[in-house]
Amino acid sequence: MLIKNVRGFSPSYGSNCFFAENASLIGDVVLGDEVSVWYQAVIRGDVNAIRIGNRVNIQDGVVIHGTYESAATQIGNNVSVGHNAIVHGCTIHDNVLIGMGSIVMDHCVVGSNSIIAAGAVVPPNTVVPEGSVFAGVPAKKIKEIDPHLQQNEIERIAKNYLLYASWFKE
Repeated sequence: MLIKNVRGFSPSYGSNCFFAENASLIGDVVLGDEVSVWYQAVIRGDVNAIRIGNRVNIQDGVVIHGTYESAATQIGNNVSVGHNAIVHGCTIHDNVLIGMGSIVMDHCVVGSNSIIAAGAVVPPNTVVPEGSVFAGVPAKKIKEIDPHLQQNEIERIAKNYLLYASWFKE
């Protein structure tokens, strides 16, 4: 894994984390406990701060970044960021699923218990209300989240990634 200091900032992380050998943590990055950062994921805190909570999985090929002097990135707890997603200069609250290949842009706020569908593009300054499912290009609300989606998608994926990470620590 690449851990690189930039502009006097050193990445830091909590306990029981998993980092793939070719994942990158760069600069002003702080991760909580039980975070997994998978293959070819890049968390680049060179131009602004990146803060990630507990029990978060950053899947293969994800890019997390911000905008210089304008947009830091904050990710809450129990968040899954799907393969090849881009999370840029935004706030993601707790218990969120960011679908594969989606893009969440600067100054967006994604409320808790929400899903950003695979391939969605969430334009700058969008507010995703708590408990919403957003999809499309540009992303729009398509429905309220129901308990089935909450339990069988958001919670299931977050728990599965805790299990998957344990396989790599043996």
